[in-house]
Formats: sequence, C-alpha cells, structure tokens
Amino acid sequence: RDSQIIATLANKNEELQNFIETLNHTLGRVQVNSTQVVSDLEEEFDTLYSILDEMKESMTNNIKQETVRKSHELQNQLTQSTSALESAEELLEFANNALHITDEGDFTKAAKQIKDRVTMAPAFRLTLKPKATDNMTHLMVDFSQERQLLQGLKFLPVPGAPEIMLGDCLVIDNEVTVAWRMPVEDSKIDHYILEYRKTKHEGLPRVKDEQRWEVVDDIKSTEHTLQGAHSTVLLKNILRLRFDTRFMNFRVRACNKAAAGDYSDPVTLETRAFNFGFDSTSSHLNLKVEDRSVEWDPQGGKGVDSKVKGKENKGSAHFTNLKDMSRSGTPSPKRTSLTRSPAPRGARDRFTGESYTVLGDTSVESGQHYWEVKPQKDCKSYSVGLAYRNLGKFDQLGKTSTSWCIHINNWLQNSFAAKHNNKAKNLDVPVPDSVGVYCDFDRGQLSFYNAENKQLLHTFKVKFTQPVVPAFMVWCGGLTLSTGLQIPSAVRSFQKTENGLGGSNSSICQQDPAEACDICLYDKLPSVDVP
Repeated sequence: RDSQIIATLANKNEELQNFIETLNHTLGRVQVNSTQVVSDLEEEFDTLYSILDEMKESMTNNIKQETVRKSHELQNQLTQSTSALESAEELLEFANNALHITDEGDFTKAAKQIKDRVTMAPAFRLTLKPKATDNMTHLMVDFSQERQLLQGLKFLPVPGAPEIMLGDCLVIDNEVTVAWRMPVEDSKIDHYILEYRKTKHEGLPRVKDEQRWEVVDDIKSTEHTLQGAHSTVLLKNILRLRFDTRFMNFRVRACNKAAAGDYSDPVTLETRAFNFGFDSTSSHLNLKVEDRSVEWDPQGGKGVDSKVKGKENKGSAHFTNLKDMSRSGTPSPKRTSLTRSPAPRGARDRFTGESYTVLGDTSVESGQHYWEVKPQKDCKSYSVGLAYRNLGKFDQLGKTSTSWCIHINNWLQNSFAAKHNNKAKNLDVPVPDSVGVYCDFDRGQLSFYNAENKQLLHTFKVKFTQPVVPAFMVWCGGLTLSTGLQIPSAVRSFQKTENGLGGSNSSICQQDPAEACDICLYDKLPSVDVP
C-alpha cells in the first residue's frame, strides 16, 4: 500500500512538473506572440497606407490628365477664336474703306472681294461654345463610407477552438482518422490546420517532447485521414504511416481568411505496433544488412575459414520435445510482449556455412504482431518466418524443429513451400510480390499472407515454449523489411472468423501435446498443427 502511495505521489509530481513546464512555455510564448501580432498589425497598416498612397497617386494623376485635356481643348479654341477675330477686324476695316470708293467699277470690284472674304472668314465657321467646361466635380470622391469602415476597424473575431471527437477517431490499417467539430457554428471558417506528433507518453503533450509537431494545412472538412505524411515505407507506390512510437498526439485549429483560432484540447491515440530491425550481429557474413534491408553479398564471407561450411550444429539440429525443453531450463514467456536484443545471441557466433540467415533484433513473447517483407525482383531464394533464438548457427530455416517459414526458390526449379522440421508442403497459390507475416503468440498461430490482397498463404499452429524472433534467409538477392505496421483489418477479420470456427482447428491434430507432430504439415492446409 505504501508503494501505491509513493507511485501516486510520483505520478502527481511528474504531472505537476509537466504542467509547470507548460505554463513557463506558455508565458514565454505570450511575449513572443504579442510581439508578433504587433508586427503583423503594423504590417497590415503599412499595407493599408501603401494602398491609400497608391490610390491617391492614381486619382491625382487622373485629375491632372483631365486638367491637361480640358486646358488643351480650350487653348485650341482660344487660339482659333483669336485668329478669327483678327481676320474679322481686318475685313471690317476693308469694308469700311470700301464705302468711301466713288468709282462704281472699283466699288463693285471691292464689294465682290468683301463677299468672297466673308464667305471664307473663320469667324463664321467657328462654334462659339467651349468644348470643355470648368466643372471638375466628376472627379470628386466621397470617403464617408470608407471613413466609417476605418473608424469601425477592430480585431477580427477569432474562430473558436474545435473539439476533437475522440469516439470518432480511428487507428486502423496503418492510417489514423481524426474527426472534430466546432462548438458554435462559424460560417467564416475557411479551413482547418491539423497538427500531430509521435510520443512515448500517454496523456497531454509534453513541452520537452522529443518529436516536433507535423502540420497538415488547408483541410476543408472536419475530418482528416493520415496516410503517410512522414516516417513512411513504400509498397506499390502507397505511402503508409509507420508506427514506431506507442502514442500520437493530435490537435486542430480553425482559420478564417485572416486569423487562426486557438488549438483544440490535444488528444492522444494509441498507435502501438511491432517495431524491429535486423540483428546485424547474427547475420551471415555473406549478408549485407543496412537499416531495414538485407542483401546477398558474395564477397562478404571472404577471409573466413571455409572449413566450417556444411557442418551441423548438433546442439540444435535434432528435435527436442517440449518436456525435455521444459526440464532443460528453457526460459518461459515473460509478461512483456517484446524484448529488444541488446547484444549478439548469447555467446554463439553469427550464422555461417550455408545458413544464409539473419534474425530480427526484437523477440516476441506475447500478443499479436504483423510485419511485411518485399523481395527484390531478381531474388533467387529466400525464406521468411520465425525461430527460437537457440537456432544453431549452421541451421537453415524450416529444417529444424525450432523454426517455421515459407520458402520461395526461383533458381533452376521454382518452388513455393511451407517448411518446418526439415519437411515441406508445396503451396498451390501464386507467389506474392510481398509477404505479410502475422504472429499470435498467445494462441500459437503463425500465418503468412499476400501483403497486397491479404490472401492467406499458409498457417502454422504452434505451441510456442519460448520467445521467438523474426527470421530471414536470403540467397542471391535481397529483402526489404516493413515494420511498425498495424495489423490489417482484413487479417483481423480473417483471424476472428478462423478462431470462431471452434473445432475446425482443434481437430487437426489429436496427438499428445507433449509430442512433436509433423503429420499435420501434410494432412491439412492452410492450417498446420505443431504442438
């Protein structure tokens, strides 16, 4: 009881420390954000000033152009009218002089000249109306509405914080769907921003979390499905999330045309999946292990004593029944489901001889797990399966009682078979481009699927007596490993159906569960019962 009190106090202490960190972080962000919004406000006003200056300059130019146009037209009229007046005055003077002529012939001649000059006089062809007025009111502006708008300028209403609907969120088939709603309808919302990050901690996000927030912007609906924004693996050009942490934090905010609202309360979704890599310390020297790929390297074993090739490891080549294994001190499964291998497998050396094998670096001790393997197109031979860690360094997968696999051979004569204890069963199904491996340790089930269409290829029924590790064999080619995957819903559905059939699997083998059974490997497909 004291330990429970101490644990409770420790948890509360951790919560308070996390809350204090959050408050300090928020306090610091208030100052940063305040400075930022002032800067944004100044930028907006500078933009407004700039727009007003541009409009003022444009409208002033329009007034100047109108002034020039009117002045030019009026000046032309003035010049023409002045010239016409001068001509008219000259003609008037000539006419007055003609009145004093006494000679009838000369008078007649002068009168004709006056008539001709009057007919051609500019004064009689001019329009005595100004082509432009002095009115400039058509270029006046009324800023009363704009002035009212500016005087009514205030901070834009910020959208409220959305509420993530935890019951509608879903983690399945290597995708995460997050759904939310607005507590109050807001027609001004333009889009949403979803942020997420991976974490090892349950509960509220931590300020000092090792992962940064990833952003998905411009979401138009109130639901979004993550299909592989980062930490992805590639399978048939489909990007999928890789769940390499136990949890993911999510938060969302609404945005209108000018402002983003507060974040929703963050939620944490469990995204735990089986993560492991290749144990390079176990790999055959002819295998080159890099990250999550393994490739045959014929030059890798040079310099190694070749005398060991072909030898058998007598300590693990023969079948040991479960009673003997129990008495010999074989470790029993622990409560935890996974155990990361910290070092090479015991004091034993890496695989050698013709056992071109590499193991996974994490043991399976309980629970259900799924991973996928994709071979290179030109891979000549490979095996995918499980094995106990006491698999001998000369042993080949499927040829011992401590390993189970499916084997694909594309060299000389093609074959596709399930193998265990040095016996094989040919599989009458197409060889898939990639293989999905499903292990239910507690139910003692190992199933292989076509990773693309989830067609069941084969199932072993096994009573595991100790932790197992993923195991791989490669010759002349390579394999790519995809881990951190959710168990596909199609596989879960199939397993529920199979487990719900009652006696269909239990009747496969009626042998004493303490004895080994290899007959089932040939009698029943796709199920194989190996106690």
